[in-house]
Amino acid sequence: MVSADDFTLMKIVGAVYLIWLGIRGFRAAALDPASEVVAIGTRRAFRDGVMIEMFNPKTAAFFLAFLPQFIDSAQPAAPQALLLGTISVGLNTGVDVVVALLAALARTGMVSRPSLMRRIRQGSAAIVCGLGGALLLARR
Repeated sequence: MVSADDFTLMKIVGAVYLIWLGIRGFRAAALDPASEVVAIGTRRAFRDGVMIEMFNPKTAAFFLAFLPQFIDSAQPAAPQALLLGTISVGLNTGVDVVVALLAALARTGMVSRPSLMRRIRQGSAAIVCGLGGALLLARR
């Protein structure tokens, strides 16, 4: 059992770690505003995404919790579950493709503006510091 003192210590350590990550990110953004991202290729990115999603336990938990309520018990369950799962995966994939295309467009526009990239990185680092500070001040 975790005592209240242990919980408080873990909270403080976590908050300090977040603040440290934020400060480190802010400094890195100030020193290197245009760090280069190495492209891995679309096939590898797709393969990695599929593998991650296949072995994600949250995916299985979602299908086990959500789909059964839409299956007619008077009919064979396997074909219904397969159809519903396929529809869900298709819809999620469609949304993911749209988000990826929009992110690629946004990245193309931002990479040509190093000062904007620096400000975005510094802003996200400041948010991480703020989350650490909020965690320190949280009562619970």
